[in-house]
Amino acid sequence: MEVIVLLLGILGLGTGAGALVIRNLYYICQPSEVLIFAGTTTKTADRKRVGYRLVKGGSSIRVPLLEQTFRMDLTNIIIELKVANAYSKGGIPLTVEGVANIKVAGEEPTIHNAIERLLGKSRKEIEQFAKETLEGNLRGVLASLTPEQVNEDKLAFAKSLLDEAEEDLEKLGLILDNLQIQNISDEVGYLDSLGRQQQADLIRDARIAEAEAKSASMIQDAENEKVTALRRIARDVEIAKAQAERRVQDALTKRVAVVAEVEAEIAAEVVRRQAEVSVQKERIKQAEQQLQADVVAPAEADSKRAIARAKGEASQIVEDGKAQAEGIRSLAESWQAAGDSAKDIFLFQKLDVLMKTMAAAVPDVAVQNVTVVDAKGGGSAAKIASFLEQLRQTTGMDLSGVVNNLTGNGLENGSAHPLNPQPIAQELPPTPAADATTDYALLHLEVKQLLDKLVQNRATPPEAEKAVARSIERYPKFKNRLKRAFHTGGEETLRAIFTHPLIHIPMSMVESWLDED
Repeated sequence: MEVIVLLLGILGLGTGAGALVIRNLYYICQPSEVLIFAGTTTKTADRKRVGYRLVKGGSSIRVPLLEQTFRMDLTNIIIELKVANAYSKGGIPLTVEGVANIKVAGEEPTIHNAIERLLGKSRKEIEQFAKETLEGNLRGVLASLTPEQVNEDKLAFAKSLLDEAEEDLEKLGLILDNLQIQNISDEVGYLDSLGRQQQADLIRDARIAEAEAKSASMIQDAENEKVTALRRIARDVEIAKAQAERRVQDALTKRVAVVAEVEAEIAAEVVRRQAEVSVQKERIKQAEQQLQADVVAPAEADSKRAIARAKGEASQIVEDGKAQAEGIRSLAESWQAAGDSAKDIFLFQKLDVLMKTMAAAVPDVAVQNVTVVDAKGGGSAAKIASFLEQLRQTTGMDLSGVVNNLTGNGLENGSAHPLNPQPIAQELPPTPAADATTDYALLHLEVKQLLDKLVQNRATPPEAEKAVARSIERYPKFKNRLKRAFHTGGEETLRAIFTHPLIHIPMSMVESWLDED
């Protein structure tokens, strides 16, 4: 029994020792890694002796105390590359972005470089080594290529980079599985300008090709249309020839009938016109006779009557002129014969008319006192003075001043007033003592005498207006009196002065004449 227990104990110890050996000394190598047992000397494929042995994709037992085991990962490492401001051939700085896939070499003899340089390094450190190496190689490749070459053929650029970096990576024990260039750019816009130029060239080529295609199509269309048009024209020509021939035949057929019809119409028209000629001749004779009776004969009679009337009126004017001239001559002879008394005699002759005019213009007055002057003892002068004094006291009008102006100012000036038909009648301006009503009456009398004279001379309305305008223009005193009457009494007073039964002078014309300087 004790022997069995002992055997079981020995067996258990053996089992425990075996399990411990398997656990600590037996190593299994995965396919994505390599086991390095350092401590024993082995020969490589190129007959070099190294102080380690390699196990890849299998298992092995580590010799206790003599060997030490290391693991090296052979899985893929992805490295993102970015090189900024790397100068290309020509001095253009470029920025290149790419992705590289590397791994630790698993085959001899490269794996020995990896063991010597990368054993004990972490994946980050291995990645950093590879990145710096690739970026250096990338800058070297860019320096040998122009931007156009880099941009136009990225595959060739990546191949050049692989060829450049493969040797350097192999020295590190690394293998570059893949390299992709993702982006190439520059900060100065050189590649953009190249792109725009290429795009413009493409657009230009496309437009040229499109234009050439359209041109060829248009030429072909025009050729087709030309052929079609020529055929259409030829057809139309044939149709036109046929229609013209038919119309010619129709015209030849109708010509005889039309000529006969026209000749018949012309013959009928000639007969009708000949018949109308005789009728028109009779109408002309009748019209001439009616014109002679209705127009010519009355016109000749009116002409004879007008000539006779004109002769009679001319004779009357001549006789009136002769009589007036004879009266003026007799008046002048009487004036000379009377000597110094001629003035008094003339005043006595005109005094009656003057008194009637002034009496008609003077309104009813109330007599305050009467002054009696003995006229028996004196002569004619005393009687006139008595009458003038009585008139001045009753009416307030100084007739002696009026007479003085009449006999002194007018005759001394020696110019006959155009409004008075008598050659010796003078202009009678109002004196400061005369009443405005008396001056209105005198103005009306003078205007009436001028208008009466114009009526006798058979003056037309335009001629009468011109005569009045000339009188106002030539005699300033007469014009001033009219202005004074207009400013004092207004348009109604002016209209009363120019009132005449046969001649009408518009007040607007009179006002315009008075406004003229």
